[in-house]
Amino acid sequence: MNSVDAMIKGHQPINSVGCITDGLPTSELQAGQVAIVGAGCGQLDLMTIKAARIVAQADALVFDSLVSSDILTLVTPSCQRHFVGKRCGQPSVKQDDINALLLKLAQQGLKVVRLKGGDPHIFGRGSEEALYLAEQGIRSQFIAGVTAALGCASSTGIPLTFRGMARSVTLITGTKMTDTDNAAAPAQWQALLAAQSTLVFYMGKEQAAGISLGLLDTQCAADLPVAFITNGGRPNQIVTYATVDSMADAALTIKDSGPTLIIIGEVVTVGQQLSSLLDDIDFSSSLPADKYEALYA
Repeated sequence: MNSVDAMIKGHQPINSVGCITDGLPTSELQAGQVAIVGAGCGQLDLMTIKAARIVAQADALVFDSLVSSDILTLVTPSCQRHFVGKRCGQPSVKQDDINALLLKLAQQGLKVVRLKGGDPHIFGRGSEEALYLAEQGIRSQFIAGVTAALGCASSTGIPLTFRGMARSVTLITGTKMTDTDNAAAPAQWQALLAAQSTLVFYMGKEQAAGISLGLLDTQCAADLPVAFITNGGRPNQIVTYATVDSMADAALTIKDSGPTLIIIGEVVTVGQQLSSLLDDIDFSSSLPADKYEALYA
């Protein structure tokens, strides 16, 4: 077992320079407690080491559909696995039933891990579960995860902030676009765009037409760049570019059923420019000098 494997399994903690540090405090999950863990955006290598270590200790794992299959390999064969769905627009276990399941497992004295895609505090309802458990006398802890906005920004090269262009970023859920309570939302979005804030919509592909119409009605620039990132941070990632005016049609062209994030703002052009420049870099420029003769012989 190498040092990284040992660290994840919790047997041999290592310090910041990669040295084994026996005897130092480790992340331990106690029997009868619940860890609410962010699985990150995409594959296992985007998961934090602390999260991986906690998952490896689980006696019972309650996980969502956005958790990648390779992450599930961290648990032991004896660990109970409880799949609860939680995908926008798809059948899933009701939140009250998930709360009850977490309570039941903890009361059985198990080490319980509630594993969520991204970060449990970003549209993850993690605090709802923690409050419920605390009301029932059960302790819980949170382990941060790489949320989709950050993961997709890195995997596409689209910066969420950029000097002189975007001074803030706003994360928005796209699942409640038809609520009458949100009738004023487009005007708020336009105000944010005017204040140089990048807009990031989670779970918004199915509501792209409503987002587009709402922004256009508030005099948003029709040619403002938009990026749809499907399966962000995964090998099958798909990036679809559009504008506010064309985003409804662009959303219809995305046939993949994977999770899709929407980024709206001038920063999308920065990502496109970077991608174009990287594509234009000649392959030979990345080779050592002694390889040129063989390449051009």
